[in-house]
Amino acid sequence: MQTAVDHTLDIEQIRRDFPVLDQLVNGKPLVYFDNAATNQKPLPVIDALTRYYEGYNANIHRGIHYLAEKATAAFEASRRAIQQFVNARHWEEIIFTYGTTDGINLVAQTYGRRFLNEGDEIIITTMEHHSNIVPWQMLCEERGCILKVIPVDDNGELILEEYEKLLTPRTKFVSVVHVSNALGTINPVKTIIDMAHAVGAVVLIDGAQATSHVDIDVQALDTDFYVFSAHKLYGPTGMGVLYGKKALLDDMPPYRGGGEMIKEVTFEKTTYNEIPYKFEAGTPNIADVVAVKTALEYMATLGKENIAAHEHDLLQYATAQLSEIEGLRIIGQAKNKISVVSFVMDGIHHQDIGVILDQLGIAVRTGHHCTQPLMRRFNIAGTTRASFAVYNTKDEIDRLVQGLHRVKKMMS
Repeated sequence: MQTAVDHTLDIEQIRRDFPVLDQLVNGKPLVYFDNAATNQKPLPVIDALTRYYEGYNANIHRGIHYLAEKATAAFEASRRAIQQFVNARHWEEIIFTYGTTDGINLVAQTYGRRFLNEGDEIIITTMEHHSNIVPWQMLCEERGCILKVIPVDDNGELILEEYEKLLTPRTKFVSVVHVSNALGTINPVKTIIDMAHAVGAVVLIDGAQATSHVDIDVQALDTDFYVFSAHKLYGPTGMGVLYGKKALLDDMPPYRGGGEMIKEVTFEKTTYNEIPYKFEAGTPNIADVVAVKTALEYMATLGKENIAAHEHDLLQYATAQLSEIEGLRIIGQAKNKISVVSFVMDGIHHQDIGVILDQLGIAVRTGHHCTQPLMRRFNIAGTTRASFAVYNTKDEIDRLVQGLHRVKKMMS
């Protein structure tokens, strides 16, 4: 995949690639600022899905007819594209899942059950999504492990000095979000990984919010596991990726039983397949796996550096404009952030803000963002979150600011 080198993007041309943006909501042009939940899909990705279903829909790997072989080739081409995208050493280290949540649960229920025992310590952070909290709580209840939590300061940054204190010879696993979905904070994951490895712990990084915003190099990070979802990098929903170091994956037991994950089955004993297929039981989400390769190619054509530069420009502009609104407070002021602005307004419930903005055609996310412990850390019930993607503009941010002034007027 070739990467664009021109640091300017034709945003209006890019917007034409996303047909969902060309519509009215409540009589107003749609402004879509809910990209941290899922971003919209460009026409090439939509066309890739259509081509699969119209041209070569078939089950993969086991068929020898033309359609099956074509579908298998496209499916495995996506695995190679993802290997390149995250710079994995081996293609076998790429496991297809149904999303980030599925990948975390896979690791907790396979590596965790086999290698973690009573008294072993697992470390997460205060800013984790529930998907990176609950699986470890379940494992701790089952295995007698101890869950520890890295605290967050008032700016929404991890307190690494406290993390260092949490690390002990009993620390066996560290699972940390790369980028906070609620605050936009980019965590120093390389430092976190190195510190964990120094005490012999294994590390998982939740990259759901990171993959479309920052470069991912699993070898440079030296992470043991990395998980993410396709639908947050302009790809389809229902498809995700678990990267794991080959030696670890080889030692882990299967997660689900069924077709494809076996070599031979008798009533007396089953012999399991090699990785990655050992973890891919049953008919997979073929069409969406095929289409994610197109999503990666689309991003590469624009240039990830160009996307990041545009989104950073939007973040700075939005932060400055929103900070001028009296009574509005931005939650999360980390030095390193992706294009997420999460805020509260004095005396106005976040849900009321979202309802009024929706009437103006502006889509934002309100609530606790599946990070209830983080909301409690800031002593709030939730926030309004505006999150930006490559197709968003400063004019749309101006509409958000105008909408929030209307919210103030209506709710005062």
